[in-house]
Amino acid sequence: MRLAGTLVDLRPLRTSPVFRRLLFGRTVSTLGGFMTMVTVLYQVWDTTHSAVWSGAVGLAQALPMVGVGLFAGAWVDRVDRRRVYLASTVGQAVCSALLAVQGFTGHVPVALVLVLVAVQASFAAVSAPAAGVFVPRLLPKDQVAAGLALHQVTGQAMMLLGPAVAGVVLGWWGIGVCYLFDALSFGLSFYGAFGLPALPPQGEGARPGLHGVLDGLRFLTGHRVVRGALVTDLAATVLSMPVSLFPLVNTERFGGDPRTLGLFLSALAVGGVTATALSGAVTRRGRPGPVMLCASGTWGLALAGFGLTTSAWAGLAMLVLAGAADAVAVLSRSTIVQTLTPDALLGRVTAAELVVGQAGPHLGNLRAGVVAGWSSGATALVTGGLLCLAAVTTVGASTPELRGAAPAGPGGDEGVTGDPATLPVPEASPTPLPER
Repeated sequence: MRLAGTLVDLRPLRTSPVFRRLLFGRTVSTLGGFMTMVTVLYQVWDTTHSAVWSGAVGLAQALPMVGVGLFAGAWVDRVDRRRVYLASTVGQAVCSALLAVQGFTGHVPVALVLVLVAVQASFAAVSAPAAGVFVPRLLPKDQVAAGLALHQVTGQAMMLLGPAVAGVVLGWWGIGVCYLFDALSFGLSFYGAFGLPALPPQGEGARPGLHGVLDGLRFLTGHRVVRGALVTDLAATVLSMPVSLFPLVNTERFGGDPRTLGLFLSALAVGGVTATALSGAVTRRGRPGPVMLCASGTWGLALAGFGLTTSAWAGLAMLVLAGAADAVAVLSRSTIVQTLTPDALLGRVTAAELVVGQAGPHLGNLRAGVVAGWSSGATALVTGGLLCLAAVTTVGASTPELRGAAPAGPGGDEGVTGDPATLPVPEASPTPLPER
């Protein structure tokens, strides 16, 4: 019984056939997405042998997410989210099909490949806020955290499997087949979402354009618990993102062995998958605030420990711990955001969460590189981890609602009726954080 209570909670799969079908479709589509990511990097490098062009792939994926995301969030809070998701899924599938066509024909300028990647990322920036309402609308409140955990563990599993499958397919059949698999995978994603009920916003929709975006930002800055959750995530990513330091630390401490470098990245993923697979106790407890703070602090401490160790095995253990802590922190933060945000604002808040998730790691890797350039990779890791711990401690100390109490439901005890743009943002009331 204890083991069953520790494993990821499977109740959403049993109680909601619609959620089960949606999860299956999005899982296959995620596998295709990671295959395309690897294939684009391979194609660009094989064509140009330029690190600059390879770096441009990341910009082509990230910039549309940031630039389109907030306005897309305001738009989806005015319309039926199901229709938006289906339309954006078709758009992404068309982009993958065009990538497949150029992959089979060859001799296409790299700039055109990056344009297709950017257009596909723009469609993804629209679908993400729309999908942000699916779990809280499909599942009972006490199963929301479990549903998010299932999405997270399947996504992490595809992150491990996708690059490996892409490598095999690239070696046997070439880039066109990889892109084609991704295009076909969107068919299952479309099928999974087609059975969803209509999902218009509950309450009055968002105001158009910039006004709607500002209304969402006003909620974020005024709601202490949601704001604290996103600030904690920024602290963890901006102050202590370690990935850009791995090659330098591997050279400084472990002789530059490429096998060690690969294990660094795998260790984070292994920790994340393991923690999510064993998230049952966390999702059933219904107190995501304290869990998120503890997990974010553990992330910082584990990375500082990685910076201090000279043993490869001890370093890998620290990274497994960091990956596990990160997975728990992400799950808890998403639980807070999706259970405490009014449905009429959820698209915009999900979009803001997406922007934080895109911008934070990039800024964190930049910060790490600058500090390492002035000192060393180990110093950048240790200082970043300690700064993360200090920032998380500050957020927890200044936000007692996040430590153990929060609104009883989205928008606080008063509830949300009418246009959220005209309502005062309620302060958190001293009731326990609900389960996600």
